[in-house]
Amino acid sequence: MQMKFVVKKACCSGGRVGALELGSCPKPIETPALLLSTRKGLPHFIAPDLLTSLPFPDSHLLQISPLHFLEGLASTTISKIGGLHQMLSLHQYGIAAVARDSIQCLPESKGATKLGPSFETPCGRLSINPKDYVEMISCMRPNIWATLADEVPAWVSEKRNKTSVDRTVRWLDDCLALNPAAGSVFGAVVGGPNFDERKRCALEVAKRNVSGYWIGGFGLGERIEERPALLSAIIDVLPDEKPRMISGLGLPEEILEGIDAGIDLFDSTYVYCLTLGGFALTFSLDKGGNQYDFQRCQVQRDLTKINLRAKVYSKMSNNSKDMSPILGNCTCYTCRNHTKAYINHLFNVHEMLAQTLLEIHNTHHYLMFFRVIREAIKDGRFKKFRMTFIESRRVHQETEADCA
Repeated sequence: MQMKFVVKKACCSGGRVGALELGSCPKPIETPALLLSTRKGLPHFIAPDLLTSLPFPDSHLLQISPLHFLEGLASTTISKIGGLHQMLSLHQYGIAAVARDSIQCLPESKGATKLGPSFETPCGRLSINPKDYVEMISCMRPNIWATLADEVPAWVSEKRNKTSVDRTVRWLDDCLALNPAAGSVFGAVVGGPNFDERKRCALEVAKRNVSGYWIGGFGLGERIEERPALLSAIIDVLPDEKPRMISGLGLPEEILEGIDAGIDLFDSTYVYCLTLGGFALTFSLDKGGNQYDFQRCQVQRDLTKINLRAKVYSKMSNNSKDMSPILGNCTCYTCRNHTKAYINHLFNVHEMLAQTLLEIHNTHHYLMFFRVIREAIKDGRFKKFRMTFIESRRVHQETEADCA
């Protein structure tokens, strides 16, 4: 079954709610949605048996990088097994494949018209041409996959940026010409911080027979104040009936900005980075968007997250351990079964279970954040929700600075 996408409600003030149907998922996934970041198909720290503890069906959309599979099992072996769903025994999950590299692609050699991009992979830096890439995708059989993109950081020259757009569009044509049978194709859109190049790339990709769009090149050094105009330059020329996926926007404020522009799918590398650093998400999921609570401010300075590696969570001032959960009203597996003191202890003894419990909480919390956003869009109050969320965070940060 091919992917199906329907826009159920769009707000004139920004944001839209849709339903994404994938052949492997038993229920449609409501958008805007979060794609769970994975390493070779599984979340970085969450074991397969604990995946079921995450909200259903919100958590049933996984993002993989095909580059991770260049080490280990060969693509042909994965194909013989039956693809990634069969190999990982994740039959009811949707898988989206995106080959993203945070390092700029190397220049093509002179006279090479079909050479693909150069990626930093577990096997070193390798060039991958469209033919090899499509063969790899066909063996893995993901539900969704993005075509190759020449992403460049914001500080490259205008000439290099223009070249990146030309290459990305050419690689899209090369991938489509190979007539891939696996999954739904998302055309890559790049262009760096240049509005005209972003629009040109989006217009070219919109002309092609693709099922959706993957927007790359964000989170690579562009100025924050540039993003709204850059997103508008892209979204304004893309068809409304097809889903839009983006990488590089992770903070809650950035998620709200992307949703306001009309983005439907977001990656979750932000959740992974927080977990790796020992941080737990604690920002409010208030339906009105309010983040400021004076009484809470007296207990902890940062209402966005807490550092569970800190000594304060192992010994309090009265010499008793902190036996409370990360968040008292959180319904995730971690908060229902474990305390901050226990997770702090796990970090102190270098036990990987610390990251497992923390990633469960952070993923659950961010999935709930998306659920609250969808409710705000359905009720026609997304614009007010976003303004309240951002303003209350600003007020809290000013209060925090005064207390310091």
